[in-house]
Amino acid sequence: MTNREPIHLGSGEPVLLLHPFMMSSHVWHDVAPALARTGRIEVFAPSMAGHNGGPHTRSWFLDTPTLADHVERQLDELGWDTAHIVGNSLGGWVAFELERRGRARTLTAIAPAGGWHRWSPVKYEIVGKFVAGLPVWLTALALGQRAARLPGAKQLASVPISATAAALSDADLREVIDDVTHCRAYYQLLIKALLLPGLMELADTGIPTHLVICERDRVLPHPRFTKHFTRHIPDISKVTTLDNVGHIPMFEAPQLIADLIVPWVDEHRQISREPA
Repeated sequence: MTNREPIHLGSGEPVLLLHPFMMSSHVWHDVAPALARTGRIEVFAPSMAGHNGGPHTRSWFLDTPTLADHVERQLDELGWDTAHIVGNSLGGWVAFELERRGRARTLTAIAPAGGWHRWSPVKYEIVGKFVAGLPVWLTALALGQRAARLPGAKQLASVPISATAAALSDADLREVIDDVTHCRAYYQLLIKALLLPGLMELADTGIPTHLVICERDRVLPHPRFTKHFTRHIPDISKVTTLDNVGHIPMFEAPQLIADLIVPWVDEHRQISREPA
């Protein structure tokens, strides 16, 4: 098992990076250094509770506020009252929760989860996708890294991650297997998704918000999973569509993601420093 320490690099404007469901801080391993190399960004990318490198949770149920609690404690330890928050998928959902608590200067939501009401059909669609992936998860648990050598393993693994199998390197495939086989939150978060609604307080979002749509997202495809955000965030600042990338674009296009974050942070540098 890889030791998934948080990534903490650079100095300058604080930027918090939050990973997707079943992944870890590793998804930012190319993006974080690119941000830090600007010389004006301090980046922190933790693994969330229940995920590889994050703390254990004792409950059979893991909700978004609990994930946000863990991240918020780490922000307190860093001395960050607020940060520019970038979240992908589940990380986007947690980012909105942190924004609701007043911890966000700006918010960048890359293919965010939580875009549904309690009885929305899309909620059951996403839960169904992850339940359908249970045999794959069990195979990875049983075989560990040997699963990477199975015929079609990379093609199958790429479906929820990247636009093509070629976009996922062999090294990243091994790290993905390590993450999913050490994700204790798998069933906990599925139970939470079934029982609770998604993001219901988007109308209260009051900070610059950048919604990023991944064109070839097979997990939360546009527009079914994005219209909840575009309808309910009252003054969404910016919407960007990234061509030819899948649900977790940091693997296949890390520089593209860094180039998306840096000007956004620069643009709102003065806003973020205004006194409350």
